[in-house]
Amino acid sequence: MADPAEIPQIANELADLSREYLSQEVVEPAKRLGKHAGMGIGGAMVLSFGAFLLAWGVYHGLKLILPQSAWYVVLARFLTAIGCFAAAGTAVWRMQK
Repeated sequence: MADPAEIPQIANELADLSREYLSQEVVEPAKRLGKHAGMGIGGAMVLSFGAFLLAWGVYHGLKLILPQSAWYVVLARFLTAIGCFAAAGTAVWRMQK
């Protein structure tokens, strides 16, 4: 059994050991996870911005190709929407495999 004079030293050792364990088992893995999550979120943002610009370009390209009329603008929007839905569906289908 510990001598009453050693109790403060044992309590300090316990606090130091707890701090080291918390740092090793919680803080360091959380930092690594945060780094990977940040890279994943950044990549998703870049890819979604690229997909948006691609869809926008397809829409304006269709507007240039089709004759100038209000209904052809609607057709360009419809075809762009169909293309976006097809691309999204293909991506979801491929992710499920």
